[in-house]
Amino acid sequence: MGLLYVVPTPVGNMEDMTFRAIRVLKEADLILAEDTRTSAKLLKHYEIKNPMQSHHKFNEHQMVESVVNRIRGGATVALISDAGTPGISDPGFLVVRECVRAGIEVQCLPGATAFVPALVSSSLPCERFCFEGFLPQKKGRMTRLISLQAEERTMIFYESPYRLVKTLTQFIEYYGAGRQVAVCREISKIHEECVRGTLTEVVDHFKKHEPKGEIVILLAGCNNKENVNTTSDVEEE
Repeated sequence: MGLLYVVPTPVGNMEDMTFRAIRVLKEADLILAEDTRTSAKLLKHYEIKNPMQSHHKFNEHQMVESVVNRIRGGATVALISDAGTPGISDPGFLVVRECVRAGIEVQCLPGATAFVPALVSSSLPCERFCFEGFLPQKKGRMTRLISLQAEERTMIFYESPYRLVKTLTQFIEYYGAGRQVAVCREISKIHEECVRGTLTEVVDHFKKHEPKGEIVILLAGCNNKENVNTTSDVEEE
């Protein structure tokens, strides 16, 4: 029986690829890629010529059985996403779960993921935190925001630059204008930036400077002394 490798890929700088990740991809019989066009650039950079197959949220349910059967037959399969660690706000959970259920060995390599460097550089407490990923865009959004009002740990969110100001403005409504926040963007890239301050200060910054690139929001937890809304005029969509 073969095995499944979960391989993190750089979130920005190509040099963030590990030696082990390169070796595993070169030795794999098949590479499952979220977007083969994006991954082709990475593989070309490291002279990796192994076969690739698309594995994304629109086809993972249809192809997971064939992947499991291929590994059962002795193949070594490597799973990558466009950037970062598969399964963290990216496809990967389903194939990992089914491999484990089938008794297949799964090894996840340590490596790049956007929220860890963002958290550490945010200056917010990082010994305890909760990862929320992308908030629901419509249904369930208000419920999620309310459920986090009493959260004392640093909260981590992913967000699109096009929705950043809207999301931070909602945070003011639910968590108070004075709550500390850090917005990190373009991690490990040339234009990497981390903007820190109160929610009001950071909203003002991004109203004046249009946000671009991949966004990680680090929001301080509740200190039990803040006056935050327990209800909202925002209706669930």
